[in-house]
Amino acid sequence: MFADRAKIIIRSGKGGDGHVSFRRELYVPNGGPDGGDGGKGGDVIFEVDEGMNTLTDYRHKRKFYAQSGEEGGKRRCHGKDGTDIVLKVPEGTVIMEAQSGKVIADMSGDNRRQAVLRGGRGGKGNMHYATATMQAPKYAQPGQDAQELEVRLELKVIADVGLIGFPNVGKSTLLSRVTNARPKIANYHFTTINPNLGVVDLDGCSGFVIADIPGLIEGASEGVGLGHEFLRHIERTRVMIHVVDAASTEGRDPVDDIYKINEELRAYNPEIARRPQVIAANKTDVIYADGENPLERLKKEFEPQGIAVFPISAVSGQGISELLYHVQHMLDNIEKKPVVFEQEFFPEDVLITENLPFTVEKAEDDTHTFIVEGPKIEKMLGYTNLDSEKGFAFFQKFLKDGGILKELEAAGIEEGDTVRMYGFEFDYYK
Repeated sequence: MFADRAKIIIRSGKGGDGHVSFRRELYVPNGGPDGGDGGKGGDVIFEVDEGMNTLTDYRHKRKFYAQSGEEGGKRRCHGKDGTDIVLKVPEGTVIMEAQSGKVIADMSGDNRRQAVLRGGRGGKGNMHYATATMQAPKYAQPGQDAQELEVRLELKVIADVGLIGFPNVGKSTLLSRVTNARPKIANYHFTTINPNLGVVDLDGCSGFVIADIPGLIEGASEGVGLGHEFLRHIERTRVMIHVVDAASTEGRDPVDDIYKINEELRAYNPEIARRPQVIAANKTDVIYADGENPLERLKKEFEPQGIAVFPISAVSGQGISELLYHVQHMLDNIEKKPVVFEQEFFPEDVLITENLPFTVEKAEDDTHTFIVEGPKIEKMLGYTNLDSEKGFAFFQKFLKDGGILKELEAAGIEEGDTVRMYGFEFDYYK
């Protein structure tokens, strides 16, 4: 069974706790604290695997957890970091937050590897808390909690050209003739239940990837038939080949069929419906001379709209070469902008809305320094990489939306003053 969707639960590793211990050495009567730091928890990482083309690996196993960091040890020993968990997915997989459907990551294009959940930061051992007035601290920092998230994986097939049309119009036969793909072919409805891909090689041209998109019927955008299950696979295509049964072998009107399928595209995604199309009028080898020529009807109806009509026979191969070279010409004249689904959901955003306490105080030794502490701050610093551009942008958003800036201003902070947060220092500027 072709698996193009899956829902799984992912969890990063918890940070290891800091250790509380004291030196015990011969002839050293008052040994100081020597508790080591805990290890960092493992990250949850998604990575593109070129050898995968389905999400079958995630249909029978739902929970994927990274390893937690180990606790710190005596003699300033640092706990071992937790091992990352790397989840392999096929190119074109979109990772979304399960409840909202917002995009977390799109594993396509240049994005081959992305950490979706960060492991918790390891807690500091008591060796960090010795002061002139507290020489034997019996406190160590706990490790940061793990992050857990339910995500939905959706595979959106990556192809330059999509074959669309009603079932049984010859899409699978056309694909098998022009590529090395070998789809199942039979003379009944809903033969194709999987999106099939193949590569078209043309003399003197770069060629392109073509996909047979299954199950499009009237009502597909509303979930009728198989359409809603597979419409997502045309979201990355740049050109559509609309295949119709020009001979009306099943009594269908080819002109009416095209309008109905295009209406389904508009209902699903208007932007997709505006992409360039070409009509492949198939089964011309069985057109009878009686009555109005259906090819002339198709050309008269659609060529004034800028949609070229090519008479073909997927069985005999007649007219296919002209169709493919025309499609190649269309692709060459369309700017190649990869369709990438931008990130909409940031796992760190939940930290802003969490109702955790924090405190803002002036430092005793410096009136121009402010200390910000509390579970809300600890959790944010444990999950955020401040060295990255995205991480620092989130940090600024966190300070504003989390109410920290407002509290600092209420405490009398001025431009140029210093803000301390658990070992980090920042200058305050409006």
